[in-house]
Amino acid sequence: MIPRSSIHRRQFSGRAAHPSSERPLLTFPPERSSVDLVRRPGGILSVPAGKLAPPATANGGGARRLTKLLLNVTIERSLGPVQVVMSSENSVGDLVKAAVEIYVGERRRPLLREADPHRFELHYSQFSLESLRRDEKLINLGSRNFFLCSKRVSSTVKCSCSDEANSLILPLTKLMDLLL
Repeated sequence: MIPRSSIHRRQFSGRAAHPSSERPLLTFPPERSSVDLVRRPGGILSVPAGKLAPPATANGGGARRLTKLLLNVTIERSLGPVQVVMSSENSVGDLVKAAVEIYVGERRRPLLREADPHRFELHYSQFSLESLRRDEKLINLGSRNFFLCSKRVSSTVKCSCSDEANSLILPLTKLMDLLL
C-alpha cells in the first residue's frame, strides 16, 4: 500500500519531469478491490467499496430521484434573485409563498406593497406574458429560474407584468411603422 503523501508527490513530480508538450494525463492510482477513491474539494478520500452505489428506491430500481431543488426567483424591480430550496413535489403556489417570505424576511429593497402571496404571479421570465398555474408541480416546469410580479388588482390600477410588456411593445411597433 502506498501512503497518500507519496501519491501526491508522484503526481507533482510527474508534472515537472515532462516537457509541456509531452505531459501525461494524471489519473488516480489504480483502483483497489476493497476501497474506491473519490475526489473531494479537500483532496482524495477513500470510501469502502459499495458505499458509492446509489441507494435503492422504494420501487426496487437503482435510479436516484431529486429530493430538493435550488430555484432562483427574481421579484419585479429587485436587483437580484431570491434563492429558494424546495422539494420537487411542491407546487408553484408554495414557491411563490416561500419567495415572498424570504424577500420580506431579508428586508430586501424595494419593499413590497403587499406581502400576501396570492397577490403575485410566477412567470418563466419577465418577458413571458403567461403566468404559471399555482397547482403545477415544480419538477414538471423544466426551469429553475423564474420571475415573480404582482397581479392586476383592479382595472384602474395596472401593475401586471403583461401590461408592462404591452406598454413596451406598442412604441416599438410605431417605430417600425415610421422606419418603413
